Amino acid sequence: MEVKVYRVKGVFERNGKREEFRKEYRAVKKEDVLERVYSEIGSKHRVKRNKIWIEGVEEIKPEEAKDPIVRKLSGL
Repeated sequence: MEVKVYRVKGVFERNGKREEFRKEYRAVKKEDVLERVYSEIGSKHRVKRNKIWIEGVEEIKPEEAKDPIVRKLSGL
């Protein structure tokens, strides 16, 4: 199994306002990334899963990651 880097873009609604987000994660498969996004945003912002809309998930090269933690874990 190879660990890949994914970038997730989306929107969530809190208190009647929509907020955009962009996150990067390391995972083996896309489904793991989606579960982590729902879990983190729901926990951090107290948002239910039906108020989180994922607009896109793309696999990126580790060099393209902007998150310093993801870059460090990827060995860069």
